[in-house]
Amino acid sequence: MIPFALLLLADPTGQHHHMMPGMTMPGMTMAPAKPAAAPRKAAKRRVVKPVRKKARATVRACPAEHTAMGHCTPALGKPDPMPGMAPMPKEGTAPACPAEHAAMGHCQVKPETESMSEGMAMDHGAMDHGAMDHGAMDHGAMDHGAMDHGAMDHGAMDHGAMDHGAMDHGAMDHGAMDHGAMDHGAMDHGTMGHGAMSQQAVGSAPPPPAPTDRAADRFYDPAAMAAANRQMRMEHGGMRFSQILFNLAEVQVRDGRDGYRWDGEGWFGGDIHRLVVKTEGEGAFRDRIGAAEVQALYSRAIDPYWNLQAGVRQDVGRPARRTYAVVGVEGLAPYWFDVEGALFLSDKGELLARTEAWVDQRLTQRAILQPRIEVNFAAQDIADQQIAAGVSNLELGLRLRYEIAREFAPYVGVHWERRYGPASGGGAALALGIRTWF
Repeated sequence: MIPFALLLLADPTGQHHHMMPGMTMPGMTMAPAKPAAAPRKAAKRRVVKPVRKKARATVRACPAEHTAMGHCTPALGKPDPMPGMAPMPKEGTAPACPAEHAAMGHCQVKPETESMSEGMAMDHGAMDHGAMDHGAMDHGAMDHGAMDHGAMDHGAMDHGAMDHGAMDHGAMDHGAMDHGAMDHGAMDHGTMGHGAMSQQAVGSAPPPPAPTDRAADRFYDPAAMAAANRQMRMEHGGMRFSQILFNLAEVQVRDGRDGYRWDGEGWFGGDIHRLVVKTEGEGAFRDRIGAAEVQALYSRAIDPYWNLQAGVRQDVGRPARRTYAVVGVEGLAPYWFDVEGALFLSDKGELLARTEAWVDQRLTQRAILQPRIEVNFAAQDIADQQIAAGVSNLELGLRLRYEIAREFAPYVGVHWERRYGPASGGGAALALGIRTWF
């Protein structure tokens, strides 16, 4: 402790208290201690009293353009609390809205006649409406849409004295009213001026006509458009066509009984309605025509593949000649089978039926094989025509044709026929013929 006290006496400022006397650091040379400075005398504190000056009222001018924009207001001889800034509006008042700001949507200009209480939320539920003189109120200027009608005691109001005619019911937001909480039973609806309320008239104009597939009829003469439509249909599938087709026109070679056979038809009309003429028959050379017939039929399409036919049939062959009423169908069955079926009712009450079918099997582009079948039925025996009841005739055929042109194709084949009843018999024959159409 003694050396440390000596050090303090030697260095009263305490600047070298970290060095111990008699010790040297390697590589360092201790500087000699400076003599201590003489202590300074304490200076007397001078008390300076602040000089209070009277504040001068500063009035700065407010340019006209700043006044129009609402940045400041003319001083009017009063001190400006904040230079360059407009004074704060008094409580209960709204700042003015310049026209430039109103045009930009930054604020709204309040009309001069507007009530100072606008925008204030009134608690109508707490008001004593029973004691209020509603007759003297200007209900036309009141914003009823903003009122909380659910909390109002309408039963206590004197609705008879209210001028409902002056109210702008069109501007009232009735959807926001809580009508469930209103006491409508206590209202005096008889004295209300509902006649002045705005009512939207219900439209009575006739509905527009239903749209059709011909929109041009709305702008042009319907008669002219109907004629144009018929012409368009005629040129796109509604035209008249005609065809004559002999599916069979052949010579049948048998043992000493050579004969001939034909089966064809012709038609004229469109895709829907047609007039059809059919004929078929057979005979032997050096003899009269054995059996032949002609049919005149009206044909109508009942779908894209089938036609319904009706007409008359006349026999012109050697047996007894008869006239028949005919009804039948003709069409294209699945797998491209051509099918015909008909019922015949004679003028003597005899009922016959016939069905036939064939299909063209294309071997090449020009070689076509056609199998064919025909079956005739009778509902009763017909003695003068040697026809028995049931299946009266059955024919099978197989013919191979070569189309030199689509309209002309010679063929060769085999024909087999079997007859039942009093004139039973039949056999096979070689068929040589031509299939043609034009």
